[in-house]
Amino acid sequence: MKRSFIREILEHTTNNTISFAGGLPDEKLFPIVQLKKSAMKVMQINTTLQYTKSTGIDSLKEKIAQFYCEDGFDTGPENILITSGSQQALDIISRYNSNKTITIESPSYLGAINVFNLNNIKQIPITLENDGINLEGFTSSIKETKFSYLIPDFQNPTGKTYSKEKRKKIISIIKSNDAILIEDSPYSELYFDTKNTMISKNLPKNSFHLGSFSKTLAPSLRIGWIRADEELLKPLISYKEAMDLHTNGLSQHILDDYLNDITQYKKHLNTLRSEYKNKMLLFKKYLDLYLPEFEYCEPKGGMFIYGKLPNIDTSVFIQECIKHEVIFVPGIEFYSDDSIKDEIRFNFTHTSEDEIKIGLEKIATILKEF
Repeated sequence: MKRSFIREILEHTTNNTISFAGGLPDEKLFPIVQLKKSAMKVMQINTTLQYTKSTGIDSLKEKIAQFYCEDGFDTGPENILITSGSQQALDIISRYNSNKTITIESPSYLGAINVFNLNNIKQIPITLENDGINLEGFTSSIKETKFSYLIPDFQNPTGKTYSKEKRKKIISIIKSNDAILIEDSPYSELYFDTKNTMISKNLPKNSFHLGSFSKTLAPSLRIGWIRADEELLKPLISYKEAMDLHTNGLSQHILDDYLNDITQYKKHLNTLRSEYKNKMLLFKKYLDLYLPEFEYCEPKGGMFIYGKLPNIDTSVFIQECIKHEVIFVPGIEFYSDDSIKDEIRFNFTHTSEDEIKIGLEKIATILKEF
C-alpha cells in the first residue's frame, strides 16, 4: 500500500507550478450557472437535507438507468447503486471480494491498485497492448482468478482504447469461464469521434460497470455508481451502509435536478468532447515540437497522453522538473513492480495553451541538462 503520487505531489506544488499530473477536468467548462440554479432550487425543499436511501435517491437512479437503456443495455433503477465517486464503488466491490485474486491490466489505475492492496486482493498484471489487454495472458489468468478489472475506454494511465475485435473476444472469455468483470468507465463519454460499446452490455449477469460524473460534470460532487445485476448488487448494499450510510444527499439532489433537462447535459458533453479534442491536438503539437524523442500513441478520447522517454528514469527526472515548477506522473506509479522506469503520463485537459507550451518547453530544456 503506497500513497497516491498524484495526491502527494499536489501538496508540494505552488501557484506557479504547471501541472500535467492529476486527471483534472477543465474547471472553465464546469456548468456553474446551471448547477447553481439547481442548487438554489433544491435548497428550497426541507427534505433535501434529510437522510436518504443507501442505494441512492430513486429519481437519480432512474436517470442513470435511462442512459444505459439509450445505449441498448436494459437497465432499471434496481440495477444502480449510487456511490461516493467510482473510487468508492471500487472499494465496496473489493471489500466484498477481499482475499481473492484479480486479473488487471499492466499498467493500471493507481487508485484501483491501492484499493485492491488494501483489501488483500492479489493482482495478476497482464500486458496492455495498443488495442487492449494481451488475450493470451488474459485467458490464462482468468481461468484461475475468475475475476478481472479493465478500463477499456481511454485507459488510465495510457489513454488506449480496446478494439471491437478484442472486446468481443473478452466477452467470450469471460462467458466461457463464468468470470466476473469490473469495467471501469469514468472516461467513456469523453470520446473525440466515436463512442465505444460497453463490454458489460453483453455480460449483464457477469459484470460491474462503474460510472462517474467526476470527469463529465464536477469532481467535488463525488457522485459515481455501480451498474450490475440485482444478484450481484444486493450483497454490496450492506457494505455501502457500513461505510457511510448513503452518498451525499445534497449532491444527489442537485445533480438530479440538473439532469431533469437532459438536453443541457448532452450539450455540455458535446462541448467537453470538442474542447478536449482541441486541447489534445494542441498538446500533441507542442509535444512533437519540444520532445520529439517522446514515444506515444495519440488517444481517441479521455484526458491523458502516455508514452516513454527512452533510457530516462522518469521517477528521478520528475524531481528535477519539480524544482522548475512543472510536473507530470512517472509511469512507474502505475505498475505493481519497479521494472518500468522510462514512461510518463501527461494530463492535457486542465492546462491552458500558454501553460502547455511553456510547460513542455521547460521539460525539454531540463531534459537536455539531465
